[in-house]
Amino acid sequence: MSASRQVRPTIHLNKRPTWVLVLVPFVTIFLIFAYLFSPRSSSEGCFIFSSNGCGSFFQKPLFLPTRDLTDGEIASQAVIKEILRTPNIHSKNPKIAFMFLTPSSLPFEMLWDKFFSGHEERFTVYVHASKESPTHVSPYFVGRDIRSEKVSYIFVCFQVVWGKFSMIEAEKRLLGKALLDPDNEHFVLLSDSCVPVHNFDYVYNYLIFTNVSFVDCFVDPGPHGNGRYSEHMLPEVARQDFRKGSQWFSLKRQHAIIVMADSLYHRKFKLFCRPNMNGRNCYSDEHYLQTFLRMKDPGGIANWSVTHVDWSEGKWHPKAYRAQDISFELLKNITSIDESTHVTSDNQKTIMTRPCIWNGLQRPCYLFARKFYPETLDKLIHLFSNYAGT
Repeated sequence: MSASRQVRPTIHLNKRPTWVLVLVPFVTIFLIFAYLFSPRSSSEGCFIFSSNGCGSFFQKPLFLPTRDLTDGEIASQAVIKEILRTPNIHSKNPKIAFMFLTPSSLPFEMLWDKFFSGHEERFTVYVHASKESPTHVSPYFVGRDIRSEKVSYIFVCFQVVWGKFSMIEAEKRLLGKALLDPDNEHFVLLSDSCVPVHNFDYVYNYLIFTNVSFVDCFVDPGPHGNGRYSEHMLPEVARQDFRKGSQWFSLKRQHAIIVMADSLYHRKFKLFCRPNMNGRNCYSDEHYLQTFLRMKDPGGIANWSVTHVDWSEGKWHPKAYRAQDISFELLKNITSIDESTHVTSDNQKTIMTRPCIWNGLQRPCYLFARKFYPETLDKLIHLFSNYAGT
């Protein structure tokens, strides 16, 4: 063995190609930067060159801003970093919190009853009715209504109005109540017109076994995107950080806690993202969470919502489905969509499409869908066991 070592040919470094000697230090520097500045909380399958929207290497600036942070920003960053670096303590019985934001009664309770049946230990239900107390027809919803303590004697101050910041406050009220249950690990916001498009097992596995929040988020340079931005949000929120997206989110527990802990950005949007402000209409439910979580944990959000809406009609509101629209083909088409699409509101109407990547694999994007009229209930119940079979 020693003899064989002695006769091994010597490799002369000075005979290596020059390009190798030049390339090696550049590759080393790149890998060091990738390690230091890549997101730390991304899910499985979120890589440096990922196109899945999980917050890739090039989504984050290499260098932090040079301006001094305000006291509020320092306090906010300290809290958020501590929450994000704390390892998740997984419950022995992880549950999904289904949080319904509705004006009054839920027209699809019996469909949800069919969806929940047989899975009683794996979910919780919370209902925030903003106008009148709902009448429940499913036992899963009985006793699950939440209200602010002040509502009983000064109700008008807490009514939820579409487009106003009261929508955000209602969402936080739902999150706060749901966080009291330590077994709740994922938090889904749903409306009275939402329906499930997969069975419970599929939805449960999709949400519990991934490490991202499904928050819709994109850059819209048009009048209904960055055109809503107010410079009064400076210095904490710069124009280039302003984001837009659907309000219908699904948050992992860490992000739900961060949202509840936030007061700085909450206040900025409450004061400066309002309808009829300085000649512009800003709707916080389309911007607050999207901007806040994109700034604080870009690698932790998927950049699409798991609730499908059809904006193809180009109106202020998405397409609403009537009874004659409901068919097996419609529902199967929704469940087969595996790319998310955003359209900017400027003159170019740029269409941005990206695959929905779940733990490194392209999967269907949507678990729920809206907007359905109450008249569709019977047809949906009749079709549910077929279209939600996977």
